[in-house]
Amino acid sequence: MLSGARGSLASALRGTRAQPSAVARRCLHASGLRPSADQNKRTEETPRTFDPALLEFLVCPLSKKPLRYEASTNELINEELGIAYPIIDGIPNMIPQAARMTHQSKKQEELEQR
Repeated sequence: MLSGARGSLASALRGTRAQPSAVARRCLHASGLRPSADQNKRTEETPRTFDPALLEFLVCPLSKKPLRYEASTNELINEELGIAYPIIDGIPNMIPQAARMTHQSKKQEELEQR
């Protein structure tokens, strides 16, 4: 008797469910119309700027020497190696492959002068 009621209840519930693809489409459509609270906060915030106090802790990953902050280009400069690390949204990108050369090496300069 109980198993029969359970079976009819299960079949009744299955009949009221929407197809998974229809549910997924509704969720995707609804998410596009209403941005989350986090997205609203992000658009209202001002762009992040680099905090020069971090220079006390940051060093060049290649030479382990201190870096200099250049506000005009928004980069961290290693004078010794001639490398500039970009700062994106207030976060320094300290990956050597992302750095740019600021000047030619001394050996190249000497060769060009000859």
